[in-house]
Amino acid sequence: MLGAALRRIRRAQGRTLADVAVAARISMPYLSEIERGRKEASSEVLAAVCDALGVELADLLAAVVHDLTRVDAARVEGARAAGATVRPMPVRRAAAPPASGAGGAAVSVLSLAA
Repeated sequence: MLGAALRRIRRAQGRTLADVAVAARISMPYLSEIERGRKEASSEVLAAVCDALGVELADLLAAVVHDLTRVDAARVEGARAAGATVRPMPVRRAAAPPASGAGGAAVSVLSLAA
């Protein structure tokens, strides 16, 4: 999901893999693997890619939560149409102390409940 969101943002900006990889100082094949979900990005690489794309990490993660919520809604709808009783996957705020982001702004942490 994370890689798909990165790819969607990159394509919406009309940018190439090569362009973003150079700006993020990572190899183009590695960025491609991340976008396809075949490799996990470290926090440093993820920050570099977000910086290269000009997006905040929080906005990227919000897009991933949105995608997961949409996928889960489709799962629930399909199961209900088949007569199954299912519940949506709950999304809740994590019980973590407030963190400060850039400029001292509070940062919320979201997690998917199991």
